Amino acid sequence: MNREMTFYDVHVPPEEKKPYPADMSYLCIMLTIKSMNLQNPLNESAGTSWVEIVRQYNHPNPGKSWLQFSANLLLYAAGWLLLYESMAIFYWITLAISIPVAGMLVRLFIIYHDCSHGSFFKSARISDTIGLLIGILTFTPYYHWSKNHEIHHDTAGNLDKRGIGDVWTMTVAEYRESSRWQKTVYRFYRHPITMFFIGAPFVFIIGNRFTKKGMNGKDRLSVYITNAGLLVFFTLMSMLIGVKAFILIQLPIISFAGIFGFWLFYVQHQFDPSYWARNDAWEYKRVALEGSSYYKLPRVLQFFSGNIGFHHIHHLSPMIPNYNLSRCHRENALFSGVKPLTFWQSFKTLTFRLYDENTKELVSFRKMRLIYVK
Repeated sequence: MNREMTFYDVHVPPEEKKPYPADMSYLCIMLTIKSMNLQNPLNESAGTSWVEIVRQYNHPNPGKSWLQFSANLLLYAAGWLLLYESMAIFYWITLAISIPVAGMLVRLFIIYHDCSHGSFFKSARISDTIGLLIGILTFTPYYHWSKNHEIHHDTAGNLDKRGIGDVWTMTVAEYRESSRWQKTVYRFYRHPITMFFIGAPFVFIIGNRFTKKGMNGKDRLSVYITNAGLLVFFTLMSMLIGVKAFILIQLPIISFAGIFGFWLFYVQHQFDPSYWARNDAWEYKRVALEGSSYYKLPRVLQFFSGNIGFHHIHHLSPMIPNYNLSRCHRENALFSGVKPLTFWQSFKTLTFRLYDENTKELVSFRKMRLIYVK
């Protein structure tokens, strides 16, 4: 498709794409769109475009950001103290309290996530410093996770670019052509018990402790920094309260937080109807508004999830800090047609296993057999 040269055509190296100064937010979105090789990024009529709409919410408020970070950190620390005190009463009480404390860790992870986008603080140095700190608390190497998450934003819903920063999803055709062993492995991976109760804690506790093939120096450094920070944290807390008490408190927190966090990530793109497309038909706006869920949670869960349920807006503009997402959705008619995914409806997503390119929908193994196996 031929068109005139515009500033969309400016090449932006990945390492220079974030974080962005607040006064450059409009240009940043445009350059990010260009980096995704979109031919028609706006797809808007002559009126106000979605770029102009989200531009209003892209600027972090330093006061709100510092208040949110400080309050969350203090509440998490207070939760830790309460958990320790509760162990003298009854451990089942400790386990019960660890659930909301894990929720506070998820909120900290949302701040970590915003720091990786450069949307929480105007300063890149502050963003990286806070990100590295929260990375220790959440057992997640900051630079490596940030790079994979950026790839996720560039490829979500793209059937030709699956594999990094996403949930493994086969098409029906791919599954049917797979060997028996590959099908067995895939079924094991996609089982809810495997994904949420085994896989999620495993990734945070064990998987994130190791460097991997393909990591660059910065990725490896973030793994080493996180592991060193965890070693210091483990040692100091063990000296203060004992190894056993530390494990009995920390293990449930990171496990519950991992399960809750992975569930949020799962339902953000594994829902129906959704948007998936091959690379030549993939559209940025559609993958945001149709392929990223508006997860309408009860108020208390919206609090613990840090507004990430407004994922359609987050994918439209990763530069919007979490505390502006709900306001952006509420104040603009552009989002009135986005169908919400309610808390109870979201459990149906557990039946989805494959993407059917013929019917353009996520399907269960059972539905796949009914349609294709005679």
